[in-house]
Amino acid sequence: MADLEAPQSKTRDLDKLLLRAGNLVGPDFYPGAELRDDIRDYVRILVVGAGGLGCELLKDLALSGFRNLDVIDMDRIEVTNLNRQFLFRQILLLEDVGKPKAEVAAKRVMERVSGVEIVPHFSRIEDKELDFYNDFNIIALGLDSIEARRYINGVACGFLVEYDEDDTPRRETIKPMVDGGTEGFKGHARVIVPGVTPCFECTIWLFPPQVKFPLCTLAETPRNAAHCIEYAHLIKWHEVHGGKSFDPDEPEHMKWVYDEAIKRAELFGIPGVTYSLTQGVVKNIIPAIASTNAIISAACALETLKIVSGCSKTLANYLTYNGGEGLHTKVTEFVRDQDCLVCGPGILIELDTSITLQKFIDMLEEHPKLLLSKASVKHGKDSLYMQAPPVLEEMHRPNLSKPLYDLMGRVQKDTVHVFGTGLKNEEKHSSLTKLRVVFKGADGVTDMDTAIGA
Repeated sequence: MADLEAPQSKTRDLDKLLLRAGNLVGPDFYPGAELRDDIRDYVRILVVGAGGLGCELLKDLALSGFRNLDVIDMDRIEVTNLNRQFLFRQILLLEDVGKPKAEVAAKRVMERVSGVEIVPHFSRIEDKELDFYNDFNIIALGLDSIEARRYINGVACGFLVEYDEDDTPRRETIKPMVDGGTEGFKGHARVIVPGVTPCFECTIWLFPPQVKFPLCTLAETPRNAAHCIEYAHLIKWHEVHGGKSFDPDEPEHMKWVYDEAIKRAELFGIPGVTYSLTQGVVKNIIPAIASTNAIISAACALETLKIVSGCSKTLANYLTYNGGEGLHTKVTEFVRDQDCLVCGPGILIELDTSITLQKFIDMLEEHPKLLLSKASVKHGKDSLYMQAPPVLEEMHRPNLSKPLYDLMGRVQKDTVHVFGTGLKNEEKHSSLTKLRVVFKGADGVTDMDTAIGA
């Protein structure tokens, strides 16, 4: 009877995974209390995104034994977030609307889970130095943006700077990622081990292109509410405001588009234009359901624990979930693209030792595999040139006239990372790419096929 009344350990469910062996454990799994304590004390996880899925991820990771978490998100809380992002409130004195998502989410989880430390970052992911991301053991993605996924994927793959003779990355340079995504009753969870499993860029074809409406339809024959909204957004805004750019995160701008869409809809007798729909169309917001977020988050949190501890074999490597009609889940093992420009060893570039940094940047824009404009260049921890902000650009401007060979310490060959605006399928996107630079004429370097002419 005394045993029944004894308080149960808070980690009892976690202990079942970490304190005993099993048939599906990984080769590096060593069960015991020390493993559990090391995960609690030393493992650092970065959660990217504090929306519907990100809130669930923060909560699940904190309850799974992780005590050192960071979360980054650039958005502020809106009223439309409250139905599915359960960490946010709008009652009496708890008015969260207008506050940074990352800061409020971190505060709420720390209030509920004792001992966890969550550091919020209210900023764009592009504004963080690369070293910031290198400080974490795993990066968990709770994003609704393909653009943001591609950027984080490029960052994580950029840490693969050392390879063996078979172009296999060294284990200590691998930065695993766990990616989740939801759309209505559908969702996915995937494990990305850069250089080993397919990265996001390897399977970019999984994501359908964004729906675009012909301008003639918007201007002459709108047939639904979305047409009216896009007319106000794409056509009417520029007619009225001229060169003033539209900011989707500015409430006054969004309210103007909504009002104009209402007028357009009334003119053509089209129902259904609402403020929330206006936000969804303009910002390409994907509909989210709380239960789907919870299911996908649970899968992502479990995979994170499996990667860190080795308590079970990890997902191989793409889980899909569909709860629209009944319930269907499936795991598909996609194959890595050996020629991927992001997770591969990098594009080989051969240069003369006399090539200046400015000439090198110009070459990146002409390279058929890169088509990279407005490029910033980084070698190791040193920034050789930064396009922005203006203060850093001015600081690094003198480097443009110097030979790249000298700026890289006169090494025979090494890796550089370039970040700028890439062009793929006639669409511009932020791109971070790894290049293997070899200098012709440097000691110990023999002639090889030229990737970029001098």
